[in-house]
Amino acid sequence: MTKEAHASQVYLSYASWAADKGFDGIANFLFRHAAEERNHMMKILEYILQRNGKVHVTAIPAPDADPVSVNNCFEKVFQSEIDNTKEIYNLVNLSMEEKDWATWNFMQWFVKEQIEEETLALNLLAKIKIAGGEKAGGDALYNLDRDLEKEPDEAKSAEDATTANP
Repeated sequence: MTKEAHASQVYLSYASWAADKGFDGIANFLFRHAAEERNHMMKILEYILQRNGKVHVTAIPAPDADPVSVNNCFEKVFQSEIDNTKEIYNLVNLSMEEKDWATWNFMQWFVKEQIEEETLALNLLAKIKIAGGEKAGGDALYNLDRDLEKEPDEAKSAEDATTANP
């Protein structure tokens, strides 16, 4: 739960950085993801309560330093998602060890979500690489900023694809 809250703070921090740099589209995209991560936190909190567990609200670590570039921002986003995935896998492993099948089943939603989140972050890194990576400038960053304002919040999963909806 705290990890999801931290992820939300990371997205908020980077969105604020992007807005300050004039990248309103990137900021909008990151602000939306901050809200999504908070929703993940709430999903876990509600599950704990539904299972008659005790919720422990702890301090949220501060996000790392501001990015130094758009490329660095997306690298940090990707690393944050990898860190979150590791924590989710730890919970999945613990639920298996304890034979807590309800929690194991609940956590499968998060496993799938992290696949989408990591794919989305990798796609962002690929876009900035095409735009020039650390050397991306002017027009490329402007177009990327505009594109991300409209970018869907979720990556499509291959397992959800059908011939009618590839």
